[in-house]
Amino acid sequence: MPRAGLSSQRVVEEAELLADETGSPAVSLAVLAARLGVRVPSLYKHVAGSDALQRLISIRAKSELADVLGRATVGMARDEAVGALSRAYRDWATAHPGRYAATLRAPKSDDADDVDASERAIRVIFDALAGYGLVGEDAIDATRLLRASLHGFISLDAAGGFGLPHVDRTFARLVASAQLMLTEWRPVTI
Repeated sequence: MPRAGLSSQRVVEEAELLADETGSPAVSLAVLAARLGVRVPSLYKHVAGSDALQRLISIRAKSELADVLGRATVGMARDEAVGALSRAYRDWATAHPGRYAATLRAPKSDDADDVDASERAIRVIFDALAGYGLVGEDAIDATRLLRASLHGFISLDAAGGFGLPHVDRTFARLVASAQLMLTEWRPVTI
């Protein structure tokens, strides 16, 4: 019988907190069990194991990020939307490093829940890019460039890679550069 007050949702929520504290989505079941005051076998009543737990953290993190980005960009278009999206992305990733790390991997095509959560987040970005007339392959390329820029900045900042002052100003320049890139988008031939 499951411990009173312990549920699958409670286990995953505690795992998310632990992931954010350590900065890694790879949460140890032993550490998680100790935090919850149970033995490891008790966790299996709520999650099917470590891989299942990582999957749930990832899906919930992608969904949460999609919600955050969606709220940040409501009623906005073009530069305003990309600016708000970029700031919300950075703020959320910085506040939730373990969950953020869990959002980075593309979903497995046979995992409908993960695909849905991933597509919700990407859809918000595609909607912001549509204001620049970017759809289809151009939207995919622009999304990759924007995510790579934001991720690189966030990762370097988190690792202490920016030793000089005025990091927020530099981030504002990154966003302005992204907005200019999207405004001046050029077709490419490969």
